[in-house]
Amino acid sequence: MDETQKKLVQQTWASVVPIADQAAEIFYGKLFEADPSLKPLFKGDIKEQGKKLMKMIGTAVNGLDRLDEIVPAVQALGKRHVGYGVKDSHYDTVAGALLGTLSVGLGPAFTPEVKAAWTTVYTVLATTMKDAAKAG
Repeated sequence: MDETQKKLVQQTWASVVPIADQAAEIFYGKLFEADPSLKPLFKGDIKEQGKKLMKMIGTAVNGLDRLDEIVPAVQALGKRHVGYGVKDSHYDTVAGALLGTLSVGLGPAFTPEVKAAWTTVYTVLATTMKDAAKAG
C-alpha cells in the first residue's frame, strides 16, 4: 500500500462519515444478500453493530499512516472473529459488500483508482486479521 492509496482511502472515507448510518445499512444489506448464511453470526442489534463497524473502519483508515500502532488491534480483532464463527472465505464476501457500499455511498467519486486503493487497504487489513486468527 503506497501513500497515494492511503490518502485516497482517507479522503473518500471522510465523505462516508456523514452518511455512516446509511452506509452501515447498505453494507449489511449487501453482505446478507451475498451470503444469507452470515446473518446468524450477528447476534445483537444490527444498528449497533453498524455503528461499531463504522467506528472500526474509521479507526483503521485514520491509522493507515501509523500501521505499526494499529496492527496489534487488527490482529486482536482477527482473533476475536474466530470466536464469532468467521471463516477465511467470509473475508471475500465482506470485501464485496464493502466495495459495493463505497460504490453506492461515493457515487461518481468511486473511481477505478479509488476502488483499487480500497481493495489494497482491505486486503492488507484482512490478511493481518486472518494471519492472527490462524496463529491463535
